[in-house]
Amino acid sequence: MDVLVDDLRGRLRAAADGAAKADLGAVVVTPGANLEYLVGYDAVPLERITALVIPADGEVFLLVPRLERLAALASPVGDLGLPVVTWDEEQDPYLLIAQRLGPLASIGVADDMTADKVLRLRAAMPDADQRLAGCVLDRLRQRKSMAEIAALREAAAAIDRVHTRVPELLRIGRTEAEVGEEIDRLIREEGHLTVDFIIVASGPNAASPHHAVSDRQLQAGEPIVVDIGGTMPSGYCSDCTRTYSIGDPPIEYLKAYDRLLEAQQRAVNSVRPGVTAGSIDAHARDHLGDLARFFIHRTGHGIGLVTHEEPYIMADSDVIIEPGMAFSVEPGFYVESQWGARIEDIVVCHEDGVESLNTRPRELLVVPENRS
Repeated sequence: MDVLVDDLRGRLRAAADGAAKADLGAVVVTPGANLEYLVGYDAVPLERITALVIPADGEVFLLVPRLERLAALASPVGDLGLPVVTWDEEQDPYLLIAQRLGPLASIGVADDMTADKVLRLRAAMPDADQRLAGCVLDRLRQRKSMAEIAALREAAAAIDRVHTRVPELLRIGRTEAEVGEEIDRLIREEGHLTVDFIIVASGPNAASPHHAVSDRQLQAGEPIVVDIGGTMPSGYCSDCTRTYSIGDPPIEYLKAYDRLLEAQQRAVNSVRPGVTAGSIDAHARDHLGDLARFFIHRTGHGIGLVTHEEPYIMADSDVIIEPGMAFSVEPGFYVESQWGARIEDIVVCHEDGVESLNTRPRELLVVPENRS
């Protein structure tokens, strides 16, 4: 997504203010979603460090290996006018960071910084208490702007179009892998830049929430959980799960699915500013009743430039839901050796309530057994 330079400057100011409020002398961000969010630079993660350094009080700068300088300047970094500090192979880039920052009592490192870089920065700044910067960066990213919500809405519409076409792929005797291969093609055809994951979980495989695909053949009268997502050219992600069946599954399953359907809807309807993430989880879990013992994961996760981010919708979480937060609501049940089910929508909390970005029907979709 093209982000206005003024918006990026606002994010950098907010990050510096957040660092000060968290008593961090500076925040250091390496390639990944945080760097892309703050300066629009989708840098390639290398063994050589690239680091955006945001002092609580002082000048922000971007440290890059000399061979990455032109790539950095070709990104919005060039329009921001940030100092781009280059380092050569014979230099210690961590000492360069330490020298530019000067003595600090504490420093925040991005949660996704790799261990080698964390430890080398610690060696260069041994007197600085090192802490995770998620308290600053997650807080910024979890409240989406209207432009970000529009990008997520576009991503949801694209993955919904894929789910519209899934029934035509489901045939008795086809393998999960064969269906997954066609879904991969459809995800790209519907506008995604990359395919991030494909789950086609049939019969007993549906009892494994993160099953991918296998050579198991689809059979009549059994559920098929299809959980798919990818990344759009904007950089924002899609994620949606629907459950299908070729022919009617057993009545026991249908009754359980109906309860899941209502539980998911109740959880979605409970989303509004001021409630806790834990209360949303409880709305889903409580309505499942005795099925809740088969609901073995949290109710949802935030989504944006990555598929899983803050806020996490889980039991006992006291995170307060705020306008602009976007996250999944995806209760399920998983009975080992038998079957499973999941219904997942991406929702956004607005001042006046909740918006479901995914709009495909949530009922179990039964595909006719005998089709040419």
